[in-house]
Amino acid sequence: MAFKPLSNRILVERKEAETKTSSGIIIPDNASKEKPSEAVVKAIASDVKDIKVGDVVFFSSYAGNEIIIDGKESLVLEYKDVLGISA
Repeated sequence: MAFKPLSNRILVERKEAETKTSSGIIIPDNASKEKPSEAVVKAIASDVKDIKVGDVVFFSSYAGNEIIIDGKESLVLEYKDVLGISA
């Protein structure tokens, strides 16, 4: 299914949470119940100018609305909820 965000919204897919630290320590599943606040942009509305498809963005923890598209969990964010773009 194709999805086109409206107004000032963007569609993102969360990046997977890290399961291992940089030093090689494995993080157990129950260590953190927080979902990652980092995602890859999949679609943007026409009003959004600073972000493009494929960018990695950081956003507020409880921002957006979760939706299911083609069996994958996605998130629709408002532009104001985006904290920054990975450089």
